[in-house]
Amino acid sequence: MLKTVVSIQALLLGMAILLAGSGMLSTLLGLRAQQEGMSTTVLGLVMSGFYLGYILGTYLLPSLIRRVGHVRVFAAMAALSASAALLHGLWLNEWLWLTLRVISGFALLGLYMVIESWLNAQISHYRGQIFGIYMMVSLLALAVGQFLIGIYGVSGLASFMVVALLFALGLVPVALTRATQPVPVEAARLSVRAIYDNAPTGLIGSLLSGTATGALWGLAAVYGAHIGLDAARAALFVALLIFGGALLQWPIGKLSDHYDRRWVLIGLGLAGILSGGVMIAITLISGPGNIADSPLRWALWIGGLLFGGFVFSVYAISVAQTHDRLSNDQVLEATRTLLLVNGIGALFGPLSAGMFMSWFGANGLIGFIMLVLSVLGLFTYWRIRIDRPVPEDERGEFVVTTRTSAAAADWDPRTPEAGDRLSEQFADELLTTKSG
Repeated sequence: MLKTVVSIQALLLGMAILLAGSGMLSTLLGLRAQQEGMSTTVLGLVMSGFYLGYILGTYLLPSLIRRVGHVRVFAAMAALSASAALLHGLWLNEWLWLTLRVISGFALLGLYMVIESWLNAQISHYRGQIFGIYMMVSLLALAVGQFLIGIYGVSGLASFMVVALLFALGLVPVALTRATQPVPVEAARLSVRAIYDNAPTGLIGSLLSGTATGALWGLAAVYGAHIGLDAARAALFVALLIFGGALLQWPIGKLSDHYDRRWVLIGLGLAGILSGGVMIAITLISGPGNIADSPLRWALWIGGLLFGGFVFSVYAISVAQTHDRLSNDQVLEATRTLLLVNGIGALFGPLSAGMFMSWFGANGLIGFIMLVLSVLGLFTYWRIRIDRPVPEDERGEFVVTTRTSAAAADWDPRTPEAGDRLSEQFADELLTTKSG
């Protein structure tokens, strides 16, 4: 496996650099908007633009990649990402920022697609381990990007320039790779209705997970600022949310391999509600804007770590639940469709949570996510009452998962047909080379 990891280290490095920039930008925008007095409702709308771009990209980017090639698309998307980051810092205007977030979401998905397609083409063995390494690198890179805000601050152009620099540097390892040109990515073809008919809990879980995580990604830094954290500590809070997702997904997923995943989803919902309630209680006891000086701030860090772990694990369990109820030849298309559904849920998360924050203050964000988890729990319990569980010997193995692009679905170890497609692809390329 070490040889395989070495062969893709440039691609992993490029993705890590890009995600560090993306994670830094999302938090930076929230803190800068809060500093400039932008309302949480308007900021929620702005942050939702990222997911609109993501959704548009799932339809438009595959055909663009087929027409002009992976390298050109990657270079164009990196340039768009860097330009959008700089323009955010040059002008503070709600409509401009909304437009730039749409562009950022579209461009980042394009970067995801190209790198994941290349990784897909490089991997023929150890797909499960490599897939897990890729997901962990992705989450850790997003978390590491948060700490750069503490170094460069929120005011001025410095942090925006660092983000643009990261997007530019992420281009270098990928542009210089000697990997084979990968096959084009296809858009999802399995209908939402088909998935709901077979795995309703997985579909709704993916949708509501997008709503909750979209709200958390978009407004967690603003929540931190509103309860009294400075920029560095607010960024640390966001990093803890992400670390929680990275740390807890695997043990929670392994638990779901031995018990009905729907009960695990209910458990995640209850645990998320409990940890969210503790966070709300801590901020209320500390007083408005006083958490930074409160001895309870350490409890807030722990609460954030757990809250992030529970919320970010919902999507992975929902995907696993869906796979358990579909045939092997449906898994790949189902994964692509769930990514799209998750993005649709994320589109409404920041806007809805922003409205809750305007009505109920900073804790409106946590309250909104608790409400989403409650809806998920009630729906899942209803399905438990009317559907039989999947027998343990028929369940697939859990895999750590986060929202990336449809290309990653091709090398998800739960889609064994992906390996067959790759073998056929390389055989065709070899025959073409010899005949040419």
